[in-house]
Amino acid sequence: MSDLKIGAYICKGCGLGERLDCDQLATVAQRDGKAQVVQQHDFLCSAEGVKLIQNDIDNEGVNRVVIGACSRRAKTEAFDFQGVNVSRCNLREGVIWIRPDEDDMRETTQEMAEDYMRMGCAEAKHSLIPASAQEKGTDNTVLVVGGGITGMTAALEAAKTGYPVHLVEKTGELGGYAGKMWKDVPMHAPYTDPVDTCVADMAAEIEANNLITVHLNSTISKTSGAPGRFAVDISTESGSTSTINIGAIIQASGATPYDASQLPELGYGKSKDVVDRVELEQLAIAANGGPIKRPSDGKEVKKATFIQCAGQRSEKEGHLNYCSGDCCLTSIKQAMYFKDQNPDIETEILFDDLRTPGAPGEDFYRSGQDKMVTFRKGMVSEVVAGSNGPVVKFKDKILDEDVEEEADLVVLATGMVANSGVDIDEVPQNEPGEWEVSVDSILNLNYRQGKDLPHLKYGFNDSHFICFPYETRRTGIYTCGPVRRPMDTQQAIDDATGATLKAIQEIENAKIGRAAHPRSGDLSYPIFRKEGCTQCKRCTVECPFGAIDEDEKRFPVFNESRCRRCGTCMGACPVRVISFENYSVDTVGQQLKNVEIPEEWDEKPRILVLACENDAYPALDMAAQQGNHYTQWARVIPVRCLGSVNLIWVTDALNSGYDGIILMGCQKGENYQCHFVKGSEMAAMRMSKVDDTLQSLSLEKERVETYEIAITDIDRAPKLINDMAETIEKIGLSPFKF
Repeated sequence: MSDLKIGAYICKGCGLGERLDCDQLATVAQRDGKAQVVQQHDFLCSAEGVKLIQNDIDNEGVNRVVIGACSRRAKTEAFDFQGVNVSRCNLREGVIWIRPDEDDMRETTQEMAEDYMRMGCAEAKHSLIPASAQEKGTDNTVLVVGGGITGMTAALEAAKTGYPVHLVEKTGELGGYAGKMWKDVPMHAPYTDPVDTCVADMAAEIEANNLITVHLNSTISKTSGAPGRFAVDISTESGSTSTINIGAIIQASGATPYDASQLPELGYGKSKDVVDRVELEQLAIAANGGPIKRPSDGKEVKKATFIQCAGQRSEKEGHLNYCSGDCCLTSIKQAMYFKDQNPDIETEILFDDLRTPGAPGEDFYRSGQDKMVTFRKGMVSEVVAGSNGPVVKFKDKILDEDVEEEADLVVLATGMVANSGVDIDEVPQNEPGEWEVSVDSILNLNYRQGKDLPHLKYGFNDSHFICFPYETRRTGIYTCGPVRRPMDTQQAIDDATGATLKAIQEIENAKIGRAAHPRSGDLSYPIFRKEGCTQCKRCTVECPFGAIDEDEKRFPVFNESRCRRCGTCMGACPVRVISFENYSVDTVGQQLKNVEIPEEWDEKPRILVLACENDAYPALDMAAQQGNHYTQWARVIPVRCLGSVNLIWVTDALNSGYDGIILMGCQKGENYQCHFVKGSEMAAMRMSKVDDTLQSLSLEKERVETYEIAITDIDRAPKLINDMAETIEKIGLSPFKF
């Protein structure tokens, strides 16, 4: 770092000049921060202020810029300087906005600002200018797995933007479940009548598009590589296999109808006149607009009873715990099949809760009422054989009475089960170099972490349902449609469009070695010092994204293109041989070490707050904007993810004389909000061992706390910091201050 030249720039705008001694901040930056160039400006984010900084970069050789102004989350475009590292000192939201403007507070407020200037300069000094990864993506082609409505939409949307597509379908025709339907729920106003499915038109459009190559009766037998340079083996029923190079993968493998044979209590399998919703579509197709006939004797149906939530929303073994979303609309549509053919046919929908999500929703439901479809709130207990047809036994929840009714045909509104492939929790991990085809797998990934995408609670494929709905834990692979969550046709079309746009973004990022998401555009990537590695495998196991494999000697192999730049591997490494150019053990460690720790008799505690940059840090910023104050003793350092927190930071902070430490990460577990999925969970596991460390140092366990913070916790987050200050006041300052 012999060519290191730090330029520190201090803004006086937004009240900074009135609340802080900016001349003293400049002295601190020059004296303690070793900044060679130090300048102040009334409004640093103005065109004139930005030009001032750019001039020093161009003419004074400044290659590290330290900006003492607003939060790093503000004015990102104004302070985006090419070819230099930029460190942000949060003097506005992090100092003057979280402290009362009172005379007796000015001294400690100034101390906070001076510490942040030291910290910013320390971060700049130990940061390198990130360079793009060497292994860049080269292929524009999109692979779409699944030829239903979702897959066809993804293929067409990608082709419209000029990207070649390979569309793989395991059956002999396109269309999926929608291809087996007589009609569909309307997707455009006035939402009154069933409409023809869009399968035929989409299939014809695909056939006419020279950018789309369709593989029927085919499956994926192997997937290896990384974003921008996947290698995929496509195998046919005849046994032939071809290998293609792919830039991104969209998994649109859809869902399978729930197996109604698991519902004998509802008469399925006991009576031919009890069918599921898929079988009713086949009866409607056979009728072709004429009378629908029941399977047992070919008699025209005069009364049809629909049973909602058949095997769904139930804790019973073998049933689905969840709602499949489109079943109520489907039953209304299918009841209209009968009413549109003959208004005198009696159709009754028995439901506990009727749910009609999406655009058609209420309008389509009202149209069903207008056509005299009967909606009855009732809980079905049993369907048995009667003299003239199935007999439905149910509890009428409005009249509070038990009812038995005979029908010509009973239709079970069964749910959908995701075609998500094998679960990594059930299939042993591959050993390095070992791989074999799984007939149950969708993608047959050649990954150390498993053959398919991780599953969520109910077997649907991995998806960050809050922040990044299409992104999975396998970078460059995107899920959409019913494999991701239950949805109807219109929702699946919208979902496929979103996933396609994400896949295209990833392809373009991979070409220049940038991270895809959530740190989109980040050029840094993991640097690994092999000679210090102990082969503990923690990085391999803890990486949420399958970005780390192992070589034949069991050393980790980092795949930069799969990496999301969360730093979980860096936090996991006990010997600290993993880092990023602009984010490392040193960039954070030196910040906390450059805080001025007062002597014990000064009675000025220091509290270190390591705050996740995705939720906790924004929450603190917004708290400041709302005028929520927290203690002047806190020093906040944003981290990429709580999973990147290395325990050495906690140890160093305690040894340096900090009195308390707070780690603020995202919610973990089933309803996780962590941008990096598992980072917060991994951090919590590591921090569970801190009590032993504190005990060995003869320190109280209350000095280190870990919290889950939502981005909306603008009242709670500052309160937790204040609570720590009160705790320190009770238990006393750290003995390490001596």
